[in-house]
Amino acid sequence: MAGKNNIRKQTGFIDVFVNESSFLIFILVLFVTATLVYNSAQAAMWFGFAIAGYSVVSNDSIQTIGTFLSSNSHQKWWVLWLYIGGLFVLTVTLSFFLFDGDISFQRLSTKGFNEAPVSFDFLQIAAPIVLIIITRMRMPVSTTFLLLSSFATTGGAIHKVLGKSLSGYFIAFAVSIVIYLLLSKYFKSKFKGKAHPAWNITQWITSGALWCLWIMQDAANIAVFLPRQLNSTELLAVIGIIFIGLGVIFYQKGGRIQQIVTTKTDITDVRPATIVDFIYAALMAFHLVYSTVPMSTTWVFLGLLGGREIAMNLTKSNHKSLIKTLRIIGKDILLAFIGLVISIVIAIAVNPLIREEISGWFS
Repeated sequence: MAGKNNIRKQTGFIDVFVNESSFLIFILVLFVTATLVYNSAQAAMWFGFAIAGYSVVSNDSIQTIGTFLSSNSHQKWWVLWLYIGGLFVLTVTLSFFLFDGDISFQRLSTKGFNEAPVSFDFLQIAAPIVLIIITRMRMPVSTTFLLLSSFATTGGAIHKVLGKSLSGYFIAFAVSIVIYLLLSKYFKSKFKGKAHPAWNITQWITSGALWCLWIMQDAANIAVFLPRQLNSTELLAVIGIIFIGLGVIFYQKGGRIQQIVTTKTDITDVRPATIVDFIYAALMAFHLVYSTVPMSTTWVFLGLLGGREIAMNLTKSNHKSLIKTLRIIGKDILLAFIGLVISIVIAIAVNPLIREEISGWFS
């Protein structure tokens, strides 16, 4: 038996080593390709878009389809993929027809982002590759800052994005604390035993609505590489690339970053997962109507989860549990802050306007 256990341990180690080796080779190939294509505007545009499409959805999956994946882990991956992928096609196509070829729901019409790039810097193409690495490290970063900041044509645009994102975090944090302080005991008393089948239907509807709202807000992070008005052929290419990328993400069950969701209290139960999705969807809808300025939805989601965890632990009156919760929240914020710093470093290296604005902060 001991021999068999050793074999299993060795096999597990080999599997991890092979997977990590394959990942590193994949990243190396991407960087080499970026080096070869960034001087060709057309090739760089589509390469950057394809990598950004996968990396953005992969990193942001914790906030959009994370609870959906966790509470539907018993479902076949391709069923979930077809549902979410179908909603993506419908939502992007709607924006295409409503806004004359614009698939970002006018997020890129904001001054500073309304001009499509005519040439690309290497770091602009490399940024989505960096995002893949960050996601592999289970770091929830602002894909808005990481990708949009290097394309801003006015310095004030990033300042607006940062302001809206930080206010989004605190609004979500406050709303979440109030709701769960008032209702967490009620939820706990009602959410016992096996969930009624109606909850599954409600959760699919709520998750679908949240996913569509996220597309309306964060499609800009992907579309920033593309012309601001697409033709029909370009739309089909966009749909095909993202649809396939979604398939990969669902096949991987969200990847390693999904652990940020699964470590939260009771999030694998369809009922609390639905409540989280509903509150987040309402916050997204508010910010979508409030302003067309792009924002970091990651910070809003972390604020929601942070407020929820604190409120639920305060109702338990468990000092040790609260300390543990604060550590988890602090870790999430730290990782997001590290991602923000990386985003700013890339933006400074690529964009002279950002360098001027940041130097102005200290003058």
